[in-house]
Amino acid sequence: MGKMEEETRKRRKKENIQKAVLATVAVTGTLAVAMLAPNIFSALPGIMGKKRYKLAFQARTAASRLAIKGYVRFVEKNGKKRMEITEAGRRAIALEEQKAALAAQQGKRWDKRWRLVMFDIPQQRRQDRDHLRSEMRACGFLRLQDSVWVFPYDCEDLIVLLKADMRIGKDILYAIVESIENDGWIKKHFGLSK
Repeated sequence: MGKMEEETRKRRKKENIQKAVLATVAVTGTLAVAMLAPNIFSALPGIMGKKRYKLAFQARTAASRLAIKGYVRFVEKNGKKRMEITEAGRRAIALEEQKAALAAQQGKRWDKRWRLVMFDIPQQRRQDRDHLRSEMRACGFLRLQDSVWVFPYDCEDLIVLLKADMRIGKDILYAIVESIENDGWIKKHFGLSK
């Protein structure tokens, strides 16, 4: 395994642990920090073979990263440190649910309409622009041009969530079109019949 593949694997592992921590807090609403590791064991059964202390450390580290991102906050109740999900955390959970719903649509019957996402994000918000491109790529969109992406299935809810989460609503345009000129290569990319 190459160095880049190893780094990608480690990053995905960290992201999965963060998602499990966030999901656990979202389900419970609030969670005692001391109960974090046992709940993560049930959320991620594939890592049960790990030593418990290592997982507990990773779960606490993930919780700290989530707090830095603003997805959870630490509060003290009855003398115990607890985590609560924030509104930003709820949006992150909703975004992950929409991504999963989008993935589930792929392979279903196509309604022969294209969903275009076009954006014009100013240079001073380049980080947001790069993040949006990364999200589009991760969700399976196809890039037609730098700021024009296409998808064959309904994805309006995902786009609405991305607009709200990134606060770039006026910079993104979502369109549903009946045809795209010379779209044979696009259909082939998505595995759609001609």
